[in-house]
Amino acid sequence: MNAVDTIDAVDEGDAGDDEFLARVLLTRVLEPGDETGGRWVRELGAGAVARRLRERGGPLPGASGKRWAGLLARAERADPRGDLAVAREAGTRFVHPGAAEWPRQLDDLGDARPLGLWVRGGADLRMWALRSVAVVGARACTEYGAHTAATLSAGLAERGWIVVSGGAYGVDGAAHRGALGSGGATVAVLACGVDRPYPRGHTGLITRIAEQGLVIGELPPGEHPTPSRFVLRNRVIAALTRGTVVVEAAHRSGSLVTARAARRLGRHTMGVPGPVTSGLSAGVHELLRQDAVLVTDAADVVELVGEMGELAPERRGPVLPRDLLEPAGRQVLAALPARGAARAEDVARGAQTTRDDAIARLYELRALGYVERHGDGWKLTRQAVISARSGSGAS
Repeated sequence: MNAVDTIDAVDEGDAGDDEFLARVLLTRVLEPGDETGGRWVRELGAGAVARRLRERGGPLPGASGKRWAGLLARAERADPRGDLAVAREAGTRFVHPGAAEWPRQLDDLGDARPLGLWVRGGADLRMWALRSVAVVGARACTEYGAHTAATLSAGLAERGWIVVSGGAYGVDGAAHRGALGSGGATVAVLACGVDRPYPRGHTGLITRIAEQGLVIGELPPGEHPTPSRFVLRNRVIAALTRGTVVVEAAHRSGSLVTARAARRLGRHTMGVPGPVTSGLSAGVHELLRQDAVLVTDAADVVELVGEMGELAPERRGPVLPRDLLEPAGRQVLAALPARGAARAEDVARGAQTTRDDAIARLYELRALGYVERHGDGWKLTRQAVISARSGSGAS
């Protein structure tokens, strides 16, 4: 019996299926996002591709002799049953296309779709992904970026949204911690085996995510990250979620790769603006100059990615005491000069009302502490002057 034949005694649901075990094997052979390999799997089936490799058959279309030799060498060393056993020991399962837990939105990646996902954690990946948002950004972020990512993610979690990020230093870590700190849920998408947390400095965080949320990845147990794997991992983050928010990113930031992938897939692309003097905000601002949407908090994000009616509150300045006056009272108050006193008839003319009405309003304003009488004239009190300045935005 070869490695892609039906197997027994593997507690992985449909692990006895030839196609299932073939996909496990191919995660060890093909790199994530390999569209040529994805086409082979789509056209021939994972089982047929795995057998061709195991039996050292001739190259499949699109593979050079050199590349095919490399794939044969990988296939020869692959041990899918061993990988499943190691994964089981680490509390990890393999979820593949067609399974009940498979997030259907990943199918939008076409031939670049993952062969399957290694999933660590008890939650249902498909259900969580239905209401998820990616929060990504710079590794070497500023305090502003870390604070913004954490606050935004906490707000999303409080509204019942799953926060998805890459588990890296900087914005990713702040996003995960923000969600966890508010008692919410989060998913870390790794560019390595989910049993080998990376970066090592985030071992505790990723362990906590696995306990309270989900840690997922395309690579089998023990696999290490490479620069290309980080880049390709980003397409999964983009496809898995309803939208991607970028918090701080330089012009060459990997988080912009996630945002562009989200745009290509028809997902919402959002950016949090930063200081124009910061190079770490330059990439975000470039996104905003294109077709990304500016967001400042969780309410803005949910208005975009949520259901109809989940609107962000109207943005306005603080309500000042003068805002609570009746319109006629505000008109009379506005007709008084900033300095000095004015006679009632002059105030009436400025407020476009009668002298008697102006006098009545002035006495109301006096009772509220806005004006005071000086002989035959009326003038603003210090309180009214301060209120007027605050309302005009003066400093």
